[in-house]
Amino acid sequence: MTDATTPANASRRDFLKTGAAVAGTLGMNLSMNARAFAAGSDQLKVGLVGCGGRGTGAASQALTADSQVKLVAVADVFPQQIENSLGSLKANKRIAEQVAVTDDYKFVGLESYRKVIDHCDVVLLASPPGFRPYHLRAAVDAGKHIFTEKPMATDAPGVRSVMESVKIAKDKKLAMVAGFCWRYDYPRRELFKRIHGGEIGDVLTVYGTYLTGPVKPMPPASSRPKEITDLEWMVRNWYNFTWLSGDGLVEQAIHTVDWLQWVAKDVPPTRCTAVGGRQIPAHGGNIFDHIEVNYEWETGMRGFLAQRQISGCHSENSLYVTGTKGTAKISGGVSISGENPWKYEGPAPDMYQVEHDEFFDSIRTGKPINDGDRMVTSTLAGIMGRMAGYTGKQLTWEMAMNSREVLVPEIKSWDDVVKVAPMAQPGITPFI
Repeated sequence: MTDATTPANASRRDFLKTGAAVAGTLGMNLSMNARAFAAGSDQLKVGLVGCGGRGTGAASQALTADSQVKLVAVADVFPQQIENSLGSLKANKRIAEQVAVTDDYKFVGLESYRKVIDHCDVVLLASPPGFRPYHLRAAVDAGKHIFTEKPMATDAPGVRSVMESVKIAKDKKLAMVAGFCWRYDYPRRELFKRIHGGEIGDVLTVYGTYLTGPVKPMPPASSRPKEITDLEWMVRNWYNFTWLSGDGLVEQAIHTVDWLQWVAKDVPPTRCTAVGGRQIPAHGGNIFDHIEVNYEWETGMRGFLAQRQISGCHSENSLYVTGTKGTAKISGGVSISGENPWKYEGPAPDMYQVEHDEFFDSIRTGKPINDGDRMVTSTLAGIMGRMAGYTGKQLTWEMAMNSREVLVPEIKSWDDVVKVAPMAQPGITPFI
């Protein structure tokens, strides 16, 4: 599983207020961070927070990206996850010698992420999304370069915190690369370049799909071990709770939201409506298993997104962009039809590796990549769609940005009482 935590000595309200003052206090370190690792022979110490499958994958890609990188510290709330992750990494002969985590640097617990951050130059954040704002803030406060998985928050207050962290990272000249991996895919980069270059004319509509089975099905309550607390049960099944995952739209189909935002040149939508619900019993979880969102932009462009996580149904992950001169499509491959027909036939290296190659190169060259602005916009666009679906309301971008709905509870220990919010009912559940 993955690490999950909240600061033990600060309330969520106080935590979200911090930001600009920290940037000023630590401003003296700005130039040092930009040039500290310019020489290819300088060793970069990497720390991993969240040792699940995605975190382990990110660590592998980080070590592959730069031969002078060493993994020196890891954190998770479940010790077995640490051992599984390190075992997998050491089994890869290409990077095994770069795995240098001793027992003293295997950190377990709700505050373990802080210890990893203290011992590395670059931190990989791959915990459940509900805790991402806290981990991001701690990392930028400490002046670390960051790879952060998507999404960056599960509620609007979390997004606003991440916005502050992005600003601090820019001020400190820290690299911040987001796990919106398709942005590092060569075929899709070329397709979107052509869309933005006018090859399909003015964009009228965008339709994206993410139709698949459940990522982590919620087990029945009868399977729950008697000795674990409510919080541990939730964290072990984190995907099924809105405060931890955001839900299927915000956690998985956020990639499709990001495609829509890429088409829109990362200009946020002005408003949206959505329909959705739950068809298959949730066994105590509270996320919808399907939703369709209808976005509108100031230009008049419309964006439609269909998301579903139900077994035994049609599966599809595609994008269809209709313009005045043709249609662009992601479906199996990438292509354009119409006045300027085209099909991608160039190289297609692994996008996960490309993003880490470019991430570490940007650190080495002193030209840090910062994906912060667009990662925030895509994350909030997903949250906006979820809120529209869960409440049945039409939401504007301003309403979503200023929402006071706090999903993530204050947590200090495994014994803290964390209640599961009831399943949303459109038309009844209020927008906050």
